[in-house]
Amino acid sequence: MQIRANGTFDVKMTPQGWAESQPEAAKTLGRFLIDKQIHGDLEATTQGQMLACCDGKPSSSGAYVAIERVTGTLHGRSGSFALCHVGLIAQGAPELTIKVVPGSGTDELHGIAGEFRIKRDEGKHSYEFDYTLTTEQ
Repeated sequence: MQIRANGTFDVKMTPQGWAESQPEAAKTLGRFLIDKQIHGDLEATTQGQMLACCDGKPSSSGAYVAIERVTGTLHGRSGSFALCHVGLIAQGAPELTIKVVPGSGTDELHGIAGEFRIKRDEGKHSYEFDYTLTTEQ
């Protein structure tokens, strides 16, 4: 049975330098550490890394990939799991897929699968997380 979790989150992105070692790459490539505080049906923290590439123009085109480890409580079940992000932007139109990495669930979140969707409204972040949880070990 699919379950939906909702809530908000705060994110801190910390740039990691390319400039010294690869100055040409630094013009279009970025690498960031991700730290999130998630609230709501999922109470958790995350840590991860993101790689991004953009064309640097006003109606930007580009892409990003990220992996983050989520640790906390989801609808009262404790554990952790990983999320994989794949995002593309074609002339300002975004496509974003964020899915649970298969087999990454631990403890009471063992067997988790699902898709995480991010919403932005006036600079605030919220989420919808549709997931399933099998209890087979």
